[in-house]
Amino acid sequence: MSERVREVEESLAVPSAPAAVHAALADVRRMKERSPEVIWTWRRGNSFVGVNRRACWVWFTTCRIVIDDPGREFAFDVTTFGLPVARWGYRLTPAGEGTLVTEYWRDHRRRGWRGRTAEMLGLVFTGTPAGRRAARNRDGMRTTLLRLRAECREADAGPPGAVDTDTS
Repeated sequence: MSERVREVEESLAVPSAPAAVHAALADVRRMKERSPEVIWTWRRGNSFVGVNRRACWVWFTTCRIVIDDPGREFAFDVTTFGLPVARWGYRLTPAGEGTLVTEYWRDHRRRGWRGRTAEMLGLVFTGTPAGRRAARNRDGMRTTLLRLRAECREADAGPPGAVDTDTS
């Protein structure tokens, strides 16, 4: 039996400045446009609720933003039904004329009976056993990062039909 992976990272270069990438990530209402599981979010202050779907199952998570460092990092701790789940975040590193975005997931919050209950709920709602969660999250990260890159490219291109008047 293999040891369970409790941390996953994926990185991708995005052709936008770190501050612009951070602004996109911090707009959690748009998370549904990037994540393959998120279908709706609602933000209030430093917290937000995410509604997620996998196949026919729908569940909600409550998230608290714990790092909001413009141009450097954005991260939030996730709970469901008041039970601790994990931390999701994005580290931003300047890279040439763009940004290297590293999305990370740390399953460091599931401990004791509350952690075991969160594990059971995770299996019920996502259909993903703990031993496969890291691989499933890695796949979701790749999709999220590719969609973020496409979103940033569109934003940098300007509105449709815009004319570039920069003569420098």
